[in-house]
Amino acid sequence: MTVRVAVMGAGSWGTVMAKLFSDAGGEVVLWGRREAAVAAINERHENADYLPGIALPAGLRATSDPAAALAGADIVTIAVPAQTLRANLADWGGLLPANALVVSGMKGVELGTTRLMSEVVQEAAGVPRERIAVFCGPNLAPEIASGQPGAAVAACVDEERARQLQAATMTAYFRVYTTTDVVGCELGGAVKNIVALCVGMAAGLGFGASTQALLMTRGLAEITRLGAALGADEHTFAGLAGMGDLVGTCLSPLSRNRTFGENLGRGMTLDEVVAVTKQTAEGVKSSEPVLELARKHGVEMPIAEAVAAVLHHGMPIKEAAISLISRSPKAERYGMSQGE
Repeated sequence: MTVRVAVMGAGSWGTVMAKLFSDAGGEVVLWGRREAAVAAINERHENADYLPGIALPAGLRATSDPAAALAGADIVTIAVPAQTLRANLADWGGLLPANALVVSGMKGVELGTTRLMSEVVQEAAGVPRERIAVFCGPNLAPEIASGQPGAAVAACVDEERARQLQAATMTAYFRVYTTTDVVGCELGGAVKNIVALCVGMAAGLGFGASTQALLMTRGLAEITRLGAALGADEHTFAGLAGMGDLVGTCLSPLSRNRTFGENLGRGMTLDEVVAVTKQTAEGVKSSEPVLELARKHGVEMPIAEAVAAVLHHGMPIKEAAISLISRSPKAERYGMSQGE
């Protein structure tokens, strides 16, 4: 039986997910706010604003009507900016089909509440956690859209639902693994953006591979500590949703967060970087709620602290770098160890 899929959000990642579902044999409707973009997808099979030159499947339809997109959907994937999720659900969350699997394609932590995206869906739309899944991994939209080999993790506390999402997204070029560790996958996806901002700043300052590897490795330790404190499986962070996503985001020039940080490191002001950044760099806004979450659980996250200090409290980047490198010496430990 053909799976009917609604993808809510026609940005780069939403469009890529719609393409994945369609390439895997699904009947897909992509919802977007802008009529011009919807018309271009339907008529020219291209989302030129986000993925210029990428041909979308002829069977992929787009609409600006959320009710039309959601009607009869077996799977609903949400791919809007993380900090707009609650407002979007207020608009159309009541239209979610009663038995649909709701998939988060977002990577962030909500400002003001420190909720993970799955928790916002559960709270704002009344969807039980057994019907909420997370789709994550080292997926840079232009690469996946062009058919380069890639992989992701489908996470849901209900193993059968995770396998449902896996089956709906597996293609000849894209491999999907399953897990029940929703918290670990969400934290890996949210916090790696903050680490990527720091790695970008270091690159912008002219620091090379050694420094960047240092930041990625210690950043992974921070992610793992926070995950352990929140009940995640520490092994998750050694896989695609942890190390894989972290490396891809920290090293690729296609990464919004890496590029945002690099521009800051090169001397642009925060306002200047925001002005030239066309898409959302989720780590910018997630840095403070991630730190708040860490403090609630007594987890030390010096890299996240430094990034938040630069972005939100006016600390000069060079001063932040000195604060990190001058920390007191520690034994190298991961997981539950707090002394990093």
